[in-house]
Amino acid sequence: MTHQALENLNIDSFDRMPSPAEVHAALPVPDAVAETVAGGRRDLQRILTREDPRLMVVVGPCSIHDPVAGLDYAQRLKALSDEVSDTLLLVMRVYFEKPRTATGWKGFINDPRMDDSFHIEEGMRKARAFLLRIGEVGLPTATEALDPNTPQYIGDLISWTAIGARTSESQTHREMSSGLSTPVGFKNATDGDLAAAVNAILSASRPHSFLGLNDQGSAAIVRTKGNAHGHLVLRGGGGRPNYDTVSIALAESALRKAGLPENIVVDCSHANSHKNPRLQPLVLQDCAHQILRGNRSIVGMMVESFLEEGSQPIPADLATLRYGCSVTDACLGWDDTAAMLRETRALLKDHLPKRRNAS
Repeated sequence: MTHQALENLNIDSFDRMPSPAEVHAALPVPDAVAETVAGGRRDLQRILTREDPRLMVVVGPCSIHDPVAGLDYAQRLKALSDEVSDTLLLVMRVYFEKPRTATGWKGFINDPRMDDSFHIEEGMRKARAFLLRIGEVGLPTATEALDPNTPQYIGDLISWTAIGARTSESQTHREMSSGLSTPVGFKNATDGDLAAAVNAILSASRPHSFLGLNDQGSAAIVRTKGNAHGHLVLRGGGGRPNYDTVSIALAESALRKAGLPENIVVDCSHANSHKNPRLQPLVLQDCAHQILRGNRSIVGMMVESFLEEGSQPIPADLATLRYGCSVTDACLGWDDTAAMLRETRALLKDHLPKRRNAS
């Protein structure tokens, strides 16, 4: 008797993906880069535990699509980081995966050639190579963890991880976060609700066991210890911002009720700026003034920024892409980014040490 096919009915093919160990072996981590990554993690943990009074700022392109422009940005950001490092810890936003509401470019790892050819193996190698270059520049990096297998390939080069508004409620991402080696920021839901993110922080702080991938590329039962450095990221929602003093107070109350540290990062983009990059400096300025007026829960900010302001659609002829301009969400331009961060440093440099002394 011939059995009817029962599985893989909608699968076109299985193409081999190199294992994490193979990709690591081809692109190993030099000692200097390892120290940059580890140092960034230590600094971020110290900010979250209030041993370091500085403000963390995750800043960079909405997504990486051009490694040349991305490296150009990183070199500028490193110089600025050295200038403001007494007050601000700058962490470069290096996002390779983009969650899509329906369709659209899924990011550099998934489609590095930006032509729907989906050479994921190529994208993973190029993403790791890019992170190594940023580490050589001397900047810690931040990314969003979307695919649960990706951290096995590039997680050793990341200092801070975000779990997005669409995935904070996902059990898979909460379990994954419990095993990540970085501090993890959980964003509130797209409608502005805080409960999913607060529950995610609690869940990720506990040990978990789940099906995952080991460094040899084999299925494995992953058993985690729990992540003690989860925190809340406010990004607005439902078309409304949530960085105002009332929203911050409500977020503090939700964290306190859950028995969690009152650590809040404010995302200056998304609904908090109505996706208008020119409003991002106003969000940052407002939060800086809240800190000056006594706020102690805001420990960081996020900014979408690139060399050129705005965004552009992906053209059929990639040669016509504007250099240094986002192909996903609109970004603040470099000059305005540098100005806002210098202004923030000037506002807070004498005040932030007082927050530590008062603890």
